[in-house]
Amino acid sequence: MLSPAEKQRYQKHLLLPEIGAEGQLKLKNARVLVVGAGGLGCPVLLYLAAAGVGKIGIVDGDTVDESNLQRQVLYEADDVHRPKATTAATRLRRLNDLIEYKVFSTHLVPENASGIVEGYDIVVDCTDNFTVRYLINDICVTQGKPFVYGAIHRFEGQVSVFNYKDAAGVPGPTYRCLFPKPPSGLEVPNCAEVGVVGILPGLIGMMQATEVVKMLTGIGTVLSGELLLVDLLENEQRKMRCRRRDDAEELAREGLASHRSPVQDYPDAEISALELSRLLKTHPDLFLLDVRNNDEYEVCHLPGSVLIPMQTIPYRVKLIPKDRPVVVYCHHGMRSASVIRYLEQEHGFQNLSNLEGGIHAWAEDVDPRMPRY
Repeated sequence: MLSPAEKQRYQKHLLLPEIGAEGQLKLKNARVLVVGAGGLGCPVLLYLAAAGVGKIGIVDGDTVDESNLQRQVLYEADDVHRPKATTAATRLRRLNDLIEYKVFSTHLVPENASGIVEGYDIVVDCTDNFTVRYLINDICVTQGKPFVYGAIHRFEGQVSVFNYKDAAGVPGPTYRCLFPKPPSGLEVPNCAEVGVVGILPGLIGMMQATEVVKMLTGIGTVLSGELLLVDLLENEQRKMRCRRRDDAEELAREGLASHRSPVQDYPDAEISALELSRLLKTHPDLFLLDVRNNDEYEVCHLPGSVLIPMQTIPYRVKLIPKDRPVVVYCHHGMRSASVIRYLEQEHGFQNLSNLEGGIHAWAEDVDPRMPRY
């Protein structure tokens, strides 16, 4: 039953015939996992907590960066460098301490994904990472659970619900029904490369939270079999329909078998700024590859580094040596990780390391006089 405190807090839900006490009790008994506590995850978490979802899991292995504050509304300036998952949970408890929060301060990887997901009814994909998105899809399909998808790019966003079973128990399309195979790391840039208007993840995240509430309470029409496309600049919305493939489950099983392990958004070899500083003194033949844009390079760069912007890498691979160590860097380490993954998979490179935290980490740990942006 709902406690007196819950009846008081959720009274506006109780007034809605579509939700009422029965629907609110369903929310209270629900378990929802949110993967990613960034731009999309912040509004999703805020509204699910406010709605009274009984148990909320938060998966995020990153820390708060100052550049996150433009759109990740759970965090404040004092939270910079703090773990996102624990910081988010602390803020959410202040909003609603009647519900349970489970924190996973880690990346979702093949080794832990199954064990984490199995404890929840619905998964909300709030990542900006294709490796994790396909992992979420494949785990949810094999475990028979729906997941709510959201994606953002500059001024445009997408929302859908995948692997959702209708009233007859028939599952809807999966993410692989739309996109059977992941793109290469260079094909689809993320907001770290091209930017995103800060309001967009708020809007898309609220739409994702809405789909969760609809599924849990059994009201409305769920965005299953439809991909909602939102364009903020033109104030346009449209839907694209899709169907479940006959081999959806087979694709998911094959995907699980092929997932590389951890933190595969980051390359196998990482090097810290301090380690790189020491290494440069003993290895003068080290090749420094900067994959940022020209304007970023003009703001600051590591001495002796070679600039090959990320989008031009496929056409300039021959400029990158294979016979000596190469350290790849960008602003925070995400673009460089994608470049490394591409070079290893498509061109057989085995001599690449990623500068952990990018040139931002270098400015913080090695050269505080370096300009930051």
